[in-house]
Amino acid sequence: MSIKGIISDMDGVILDTEKLYVRFWCEAGQFYGYPMHREHALGIRSLARRFATEKLQGWFGESFDYDKVRNKRIELMDNYISKYGIEPKSGAKELLEYCRSNGYRVALATATQADRAESYLKSQGLLQYFDEVVSAHSVKNGKPEPDIYLSAAKRLGLSPGECLALEDSKNGLLSALSAGCKTVMVPDLDGPDEEIKLCLYAVADGLLSVIELLRTDEKQA
Repeated sequence: MSIKGIISDMDGVILDTEKLYVRFWCEAGQFYGYPMHREHALGIRSLARRFATEKLQGWFGESFDYDKVRNKRIELMDNYISKYGIEPKSGAKELLEYCRSNGYRVALATATQADRAESYLKSQGLLQYFDEVVSAHSVKNGKPEPDIYLSAAKRLGLSPGECLALEDSKNGLLSALSAGCKTVMVPDLDGPDEEIKLCLYAVADGLLSVIELLRTDEKQA
C-alpha cells in the first residue's frame, strides 16, 4: 500500500470542537467591541498567530489586540468545556481503531497547544491511538506553512508522500498540500472551494469514508 501513515488535524476532524472556537472567538471579539462574526472566525481557523493577527488587524484595524482577545476566547471556551465537555466527531474511534489494527502510524498535527490537545483526546479515550502529537507551538511556522506536517511525517519515520493528511479547513489543507501529503478534506463547518478541490486526494463524507479510502489504497497496492 502507498499510504503508511495518517496525520490528522484535531479540531473539526477528530473532535467536534471547531464550532466552539468559532462561537467563542466571536464572543471574545464582541466583548472587546470588535464586530467579529462567523466568517471572521472561519477565516482564521488553524492559522498561526502571526497570520491570524495580520488577518484580524486587516479586518478590524491595527488596534486589534490578538493576545487579549484570544485569552478571552480561551477563558470562555474553557468555562464551557468544564460544564458541558466535548464530543468526538462521528467515526473518529472507528477510524483510529482501523488504523491501529492495520498497522498505520498515526500523528496529530494541531494548532492547539500539545498539553491541551492531549487532555482533550484523553478525555474521549482517543489519545492512546496517536503515536505522535505535534503542535504548531513546536515548529517554526504554523499553518498554512508546511512545517507541522513535515515534522509529523518525520516523527512517524515516513515521507510526507506516504502520509494521508486529514483536514477540515483551507489553512490546514494548504499546510498539508505544501508538505507533499496525500490530502483529504473532511468537511466540518464548510466545504472546499473549487480551486483547492482540484489539489486534493479526496473529499471524504465523514471519517468512516476515510476507512474506505484506505481500503481502496490497500487493494491497489
